[in-house]
Amino acid sequence: MDNSNILEQLQAKIMRESILSDGFLDFLQENKLPVDTLMAYYRCAIMEIETKFKVLNEQFSLRYDRNPIESIKTRIKSMESIMKKMRNKNLPITLSSIEEYIRDVAGVRVVCSFLDDIYMLADCLLQQDDITLIEKKDYIQNPKESGYRSLHLIIEVPIFLQDEKKNMKVEVQLRTIAMDFWASLEHKLRYKKNIPDEEAEQLAKELVECARTSAALDSRMQDIKNRIATEEEKHSNEEPKTIGDIILRNGLFNF
Repeated sequence: MDNSNILEQLQAKIMRESILSDGFLDFLQENKLPVDTLMAYYRCAIMEIETKFKVLNEQFSLRYDRNPIESIKTRIKSMESIMKKMRNKNLPITLSSIEEYIRDVAGVRVVCSFLDDIYMLADCLLQQDDITLIEKKDYIQNPKESGYRSLHLIIEVPIFLQDEKKNMKVEVQLRTIAMDFWASLEHKLRYKKNIPDEEAEQLAKELVECARTSAALDSRMQDIKNRIATEEEKHSNEEPKTIGDIILRNGLFNF
């Protein structure tokens, strides 16, 4: 194992021990019920957003006989990950800091069939009057240096409790099947530590090339879909719509 990998593992160990210090454990112990309550609120917010996407998918299926959503995945960030982020941002360890500054505690990932489904679904979500857009990052038009592509939305959605309404932040990621496949594999490979620096650099370049191939595939599939839709529309306009149209087109009655 080279020195850089040893140093990286040591830093991770120190970070973990720092996060799981007595002060942090005391915070969790003293705030167990408030922390559990806050996490429950985030789970409720996820349910709200997941339901909205399921309704959109059903409506689209009825209207166009096609589902734009392949799958919906959800997750709540672990408390350890939340605390790491707070330490990195030098934030005070309080519940109000989590709510205000950690915007991706609740996450919803929507995997779509085609590129235009991503923007269609994002627009439909943001047009709903109870959704507030806080931040939008388009890594499809502007991919990350690693090759990562996805549309990220930080939104706020109200949840309705027994005696109050509370606005909660949720991170929504929308991506195609190809984007999701690439991101999943890249995430697994990124945490392989026992790789020499030179080889790791070469692998990073290959992953970027794979991302370009994935993007080209998405573009071609979108083009094929558009051509099919154009042909279907062209032929549907030529087909008779009523019994009267059929009679007139086929000359069943001659006067």
